[in-house]
Amino acid sequence: MDGSGSAGVLGALGGGVLWFFKNLALAFYNFGYAIAHPGLWLDWSNPQAIMRVVYYGASTEFFFVVLAAFVVLTGLGLWRRSIMWGSVRVLEGFANTIGRFFAWAGLLMVLQQIMIVFLQRIFRVSEISLGPLGYAFSKDLSWWSEELKLYNAMIVCLCISYTFVQSGHVRVDLVYAHVSHRTRRLIDMAGALVFMMPMAVLVWLYSWYFLWRHLITPKPSASESLDRLLTKAQALRWNVETIGFSPNGFNGYFLFKVLLVAFAGLVFLQAIAVFYRALLEYLEGEEGAGKYLDRDSLGPGEDAREATH
Repeated sequence: MDGSGSAGVLGALGGGVLWFFKNLALAFYNFGYAIAHPGLWLDWSNPQAIMRVVYYGASTEFFFVVLAAFVVLTGLGLWRRSIMWGSVRVLEGFANTIGRFFAWAGLLMVLQQIMIVFLQRIFRVSEISLGPLGYAFSKDLSWWSEELKLYNAMIVCLCISYTFVQSGHVRVDLVYAHVSHRTRRLIDMAGALVFMMPMAVLVWLYSWYFLWRHLITPKPSASESLDRLLTKAQALRWNVETIGFSPNGFNGYFLFKVLLVAFAGLVFLQAIAVFYRALLEYLEGEEGAGKYLDRDSLGPGEDAREATH
């Protein structure tokens, strides 16, 4: 009984390992096939192309394509550290660019809230109209008030990796500051691989279909096969969610689903940057600490991170 149970466990483990490396090898073929046949997923005039994007966007095949790219880039970076440092600079630069731009949503949110209070309490205005380029855009005051939540969501979802680069996240530090440089880098690498990447993948898997279920009909399901989705494509039509919580309230809640997908993607990319930076700083020692790090400065000798403590 024990022998057969052990054999079954070993067989399952062996099958899992074989499945993993098989899909990793097939990732190169799948990526090449997608690049060679862009019309199968980029021609959105064809409903089947949309369904392929829906299916493969949260599929095993896509996961292994991303994993294969990560493995190849890591191998190249270990061969030539300049490639890995270049990847770090590109990823952190991307996070900083996105974050610095959408951080202005905080100022916009404050100004819009002040405007709403003045127009509602003092001038008794019931709606706000904007006319850029001759196009009139009029919405009830409650619409503009509820839209403030979108600015807050933009800051949370699109500035998260920027805040990570700036070391602005709240940290409860019991061990990290008291260990050596290389131990801290090992902790960073473990955090990126064990916590950040799996969390980002899980959020992506759940948010991807959550997004598309509010964009098209018939609603796709994560449990459906590609053949089933291609069959449903015959009845596909766009059905973007425009339902608000109040009759005249904000009705663009599908944008929150888009931000959730963007959040997962940015966290995953930042996890790669964290892993690469920690690995390089581990290999190069304290001389590599903070190399090419672009942090905001409030003035000579003072950066934004230090000013918050």
